[in-house]
Amino acid sequence: MLINIISYQPEYIPSFYELNIEWLQTFFYVEPYDEEVLSNPKKYIIDKGGHIFFAKLENQIIGTVALMPTKVNSIVELTKMAVSPSYRGLIIGQQLMQHCIRYSMENNINSIILYSNRKLENAIYIYKKYGFIEIPVEENCPYKRCNIKMQLALKKS
Repeated sequence: MLINIISYQPEYIPSFYELNIEWLQTFFYVEPYDEEVLSNPKKYIIDKGGHIFFAKLENQIIGTVALMPTKVNSIVELTKMAVSPSYRGLIIGQQLMQHCIRYSMENNINSIILYSNRKLENAIYIYKKYGFIEIPVEENCPYKRCNIKMQLALKKS
């Protein structure tokens, strides 16, 4: 199975929305902040200097992930990662994450953060496998479902 990781293209916005809404409804619920970002990814991610990547199999988008700039320079948030239910368990999420790590290193990003939930044990295991470590969740965390924050340092400060 040859997966291509491609960059944001406007015609894939519906896939970005649908994959993420499905994932959120399956495991949690769609928070107002999620709906806002997913409904207008160009405004909240692309126009702010972020990136959205898609996993494409033949002519079908089967996964997505975003790197969203944070208020701290050279730190991005790995967010909105979702894989089509038919393709879960085939390491597509890991391929998307590897692409984000490689992209970040090539573009002088100092670190990647992510917000998650401990109930997602497999995801937490994979994040740790790639070197993410747990850091404190700030009080004004943008996600109500978040109970763990992790960081991957790409450069020594």
